[in-house]
Amino acid sequence: MNRIRTLSAALLLAALGPHVAAETLKLDARSAVPAPQTGHIKMGTAVSPKGVTLAANNQYLLQDGKPWLPVMGEYHFTRAPASQWADQLRLMKAAGIDIVASYVFWNHHQEQPGAFNWKGNHDLRRFVQQAQAAGLKVVVRLGPWCHGEARYGGIPDWIVDAMPTRSNDPEYLGHVEKLYAEIGAQIKGLLWKDGGPVVGVQLENEYNLRGPGKGEEHISALKKLALKAGMDVPMYTVTGWDGAVYPSGEVIPVFGGYPDEPWAASAKELAPKETHAFRFNTRVSGDLGAQTKSHGVGTAETDKDKVPFFGAEYGPGLPAMYRRRTLVSPDDIAAMLPVQIGSGVNLLGYYMFHGGRNPVGAGGTGLEESTLSGGYNDTPRISYDFQAPLGPDGQQRPVLAKLRPFHYFLRDYGAQLATMTVRQPERSPATPADLQTPRWSVRSNGDSGYLFFNNHVRQYAMPAQTAVRFEVQLPGGTVTLPSQPVDIANGAYFIWPINADLDGVKLRHATAQLVTRVDAGAQGIVHVFAATAGIPSEFALADGLKTFKPDASLQRIGTNNGRAVSVLLLTPEQVEQMSVLDIAGQRRLVFSEQQAWVADGKLQLRGIGPQPLRAAVFPALAKPNAAGLQVKQDGLLQRLELAGEPAQPTLHITATRKAGNAPAIKRGGHANAAVQPIPEAFANAATWSLKLPEQLAPQAEDVLLELDFVGDIGRVFSGTTMLDDWYYNGQRWEIGLRQFALKPGADLKLSVLPLRADAPIYIDAAQRPAFAAGQTQVAELRGARLLTVRRVAIAP
Repeated sequence: MNRIRTLSAALLLAALGPHVAAETLKLDARSAVPAPQTGHIKMGTAVSPKGVTLAANNQYLLQDGKPWLPVMGEYHFTRAPASQWADQLRLMKAAGIDIVASYVFWNHHQEQPGAFNWKGNHDLRRFVQQAQAAGLKVVVRLGPWCHGEARYGGIPDWIVDAMPTRSNDPEYLGHVEKLYAEIGAQIKGLLWKDGGPVVGVQLENEYNLRGPGKGEEHISALKKLALKAGMDVPMYTVTGWDGAVYPSGEVIPVFGGYPDEPWAASAKELAPKETHAFRFNTRVSGDLGAQTKSHGVGTAETDKDKVPFFGAEYGPGLPAMYRRRTLVSPDDIAAMLPVQIGSGVNLLGYYMFHGGRNPVGAGGTGLEESTLSGGYNDTPRISYDFQAPLGPDGQQRPVLAKLRPFHYFLRDYGAQLATMTVRQPERSPATPADLQTPRWSVRSNGDSGYLFFNNHVRQYAMPAQTAVRFEVQLPGGTVTLPSQPVDIANGAYFIWPINADLDGVKLRHATAQLVTRVDAGAQGIVHVFAATAGIPSEFALADGLKTFKPDASLQRIGTNNGRAVSVLLLTPEQVEQMSVLDIAGQRRLVFSEQQAWVADGKLQLRGIGPQPLRAAVFPALAKPNAAGLQVKQDGLLQRLELAGEPAQPTLHITATRKAGNAPAIKRGGHANAAVQPIPEAFANAATWSLKLPEQLAPQAEDVLLELDFVGDIGRVFSGTTMLDDWYYNGQRWEIGLRQFALKPGADLKLSVLPLRADAPIYIDAAQRPAFAAGQTQVAELRGARLLTVRRVAIAP
């Protein structure tokens, strides 16, 4: 068989011509995986009332004694309406999130000295309870300094004005003790040891300050205050990048990375980012925007072999900052995942997974980070969209479809992956700027492993890797894949299994990506794979090499205790529409262009009103029922459809003021770069009246105001109250209107400050306006409309 494969490959290369030479990329994974070490990390009480344990060794987390590789996503409760929390948390769960993390911004809860505000959108206890109801665990990021693009990092003005912060100053610690006591009271009874969902807390953020009362001493003091406040939890974490300083063993460092740097001072494209290059000797992925400078090697570097590799801030989007407004593509984000997981990450944490809006302080004070309040960055007064997978009003962004398959993979196969060691190939890029050398790694334990590959770098074309095969040396022998050389295109990224155990069926290798596992009852056990675009999907099984086509049919590969074990191979497009949901006591695949999740035992579909609501389900629901629902069986899939509602509310748009001449943009601040215009500059903004209809779709769940404008800064007002604002970057701006309880026929105002042609601001080339000869500025509304958001519940 091996000789036949070799001859076939040779004949193929001969047919390709004399200029193509096969390249075998080699990696040695024969060394044993080091045994996990315990005892260094001082965790809190980690046993639930039902006896379920959480633990951590120097390699991975364990849940109930089994390795656990969870996915964590950030969602800020004070930046979202409380009325949305329940559904949004369930949407996060449906997307494969296991843990929700949230900052507790001190100045959102105690803007002035005196009583704390834990009501309405500030109700931490209710948020944690709803997370538990959605099936999510919780990590509470305590601060007191959070950053999070908040004013003074979240520390109230009255604290900053009166005393030193971020140190063991007695007056400051006295106030922090009261804050922690308040947070402790909010989550009392909701900790893991109580049967609740809170599995961890984070102390401070991006902390690299050194000196008397700082460094390790300060983090130690904060942990003692957290324990005094009753926050006895399994995990205590700190951020580990930019030379972080902390007491080794008392906390676990967490890491992150972003595909661009909106906090950078440059108004040009940046060099290739480390987040798209595998790391074999460090866990720190470049500049993450810490606002203080490190003056030595951080504890995370010296702790590398003592603690597991956890993430908390891998960016599934980017914030808008005035001087730099990067618009990332879904592939810019998703291509990071094989790299981070293939570099050893054993907890994949995102910041932000859900966008939001800043609350406005007393008297209209902005609570955002700005150069006017001494911040390093200028950010919008209200908008905290972050280009997140779920928008501020729960919109499903295209990047979410790219991320979900990786989350499902980690949920179903992460227990084995967590125990696997990172292996470096014979050749790997010396720096992130090396775009020629193939980027790949293997994680393995014994003869089983996964191959990780990335050929995507934001804003840089990667060369196609032509006539490639991989050779992985394992203790039990060498695995070479694919059977014949393949070309790997610019932009490709994937994870392929090696010697995988699929419910007793050995898969020597596959050139398709494992996604999830479904017990389909009488139809057996099904392992779902995603085809890799442009590469034949081959499966090396005990009875030979098979090539499957992604045609949504089951391919039987063996049996387990008399039950069929099958492969379901899907196209990348099909996998991107797939959610894995538990409905009526059974895990099912749900394919839909719209949002799909489960609430009250029913399948929920949510989409824009004019579109029909459609879903395809496997295994089929017994008796799907909803008013107007059409049901039919189409091969493997049960198809569900409800007709669209073409009538949409009409928005009346009237230009009300022409733009004046925008003042020149000044440079300054800590970054010595473009700073946001002063408030008086908005006197030069162009304005439009946006009159809502008398009937604003009363049956709709929400109505989105979609704005397509070109300019510098956009703002929407109801009267003199600003509802939302936006830095132009080419992304469509959407605002959910239900939360504002507007009167029928309300007249909103759109204000657009002109963007100057000479603005020293970074906007991606594809989105930057093309100024005509002699044109000095632009403030234009290209379109505005209302979109109804429709939701239906389908009983199973």
